[in-house]
Amino acid sequence: MLVLHASAGQMGLLAGLGSASVLIFGLSAGVFVDRMRRRPILIATDLGRAAILCSVPIAAAYHVLGMPQLYVLAALAGVLTVFFDVAYQSYLPSLVERDQLFEGNTKLMLSSTAAEVAGPATTGILVQLITAPMAMLLDAASFVFSALMVILIRKHDPAPDRTAHEEQHVWRESIAGVRFIAGEPVLRALAFRSVMMFFFAGFLGTLYVLYAIQTLHLHPAALGVTIAMGGVGGIIGSLLAGPLTRRFGLGPTFIYTAVAHGLVVFLFPLAGGSETRAMFFLMTTQLFGDCAMTIYFINETSLRQTIAPAHVLGRVNAAMQLATRGVIPLGAVVGGFLTEAIGMRPVLTIAATGILASVGWLLVAPIRSLRSAPDVVL
Repeated sequence: MLVLHASAGQMGLLAGLGSASVLIFGLSAGVFVDRMRRRPILIATDLGRAAILCSVPIAAAYHVLGMPQLYVLAALAGVLTVFFDVAYQSYLPSLVERDQLFEGNTKLMLSSTAAEVAGPATTGILVQLITAPMAMLLDAASFVFSALMVILIRKHDPAPDRTAHEEQHVWRESIAGVRFIAGEPVLRALAFRSVMMFFFAGFLGTLYVLYAIQTLHLHPAALGVTIAMGGVGGIIGSLLAGPLTRRFGLGPTFIYTAVAHGLVVFLFPLAGGSETRAMFFLMTTQLFGDCAMTIYFINETSLRQTIAPAHVLGRVNAAMQLATRGVIPLGAVVGGFLTEAIGMRPVLTIAATGILASVGWLLVAPIRSLRSAPDVVL
């Protein structure tokens, strides 16, 4: 937006292409992950994304950087991210015992949200000091560091059970995760809720930066600090996930956190006035929204990893990614062009309404009485 002066429609298309890979490769990634060791996939996709990101500052240095290149790079990076995420969520159960999955996911989420505190704040400063394309060099370096950390894991990465894949058609294998989710009422409700929520969340992903800088007139550094507040919320959510789930039970925790997130998103279109007031609204949304959703996703991921058999876990994770990130490109493109038609605040209000309404899927499923993951083991 700052360097290439992208419009809302172009930002929507860019965000959509970055997530469209889930629609195209999501289910096949699950088959691929279930047929291979997971650690080599993590290393290869990390290094691939580092190389892709390095091309941005190089193109900028030669004055040839443009939106078409960013479209291609976003699509390629999105493909690698699909394979990484499916492999990463499927790798954890081979590193820890099943009764340690909740703790493992909590610690992974804690490290992720801690990075979110420092990352955006640093980014805002770097964008102002050395421009956005050059700041992406540090992003590339972070993927190299990630690959090195995965290489240092010494625990045996078990080979896949090939007998589970023998004489199966590729298409039948690819939809095994979808069939598993469809046959389990709780996972099915969570998946339907994710489809609806992430479609409208795609509106927000497209408009966030445009809204903050063009409408609310935040400087990049101030925007970085604002986004970093989401990391603070994530850290708090990681610390509260265990105590709250034990106190209220798994089902009520799903519902309470989903409602809290849906309500707080309405602060987003209400932001305005001075930069300080606008930052307060956005920071409140980030803090409480990310806190609620961190608790929600720790429980959702742990539940999935607990009840899905190891030989189909990759495909179950891939199917759930399709229900989440797979609909983001649709929401991103719709949100971007809808904004050009009716304006930014009305679209943000529509997005908040849709996110809150998605809680309805949890209310019509047998979730409220669910106390823990073993209650739904097939």
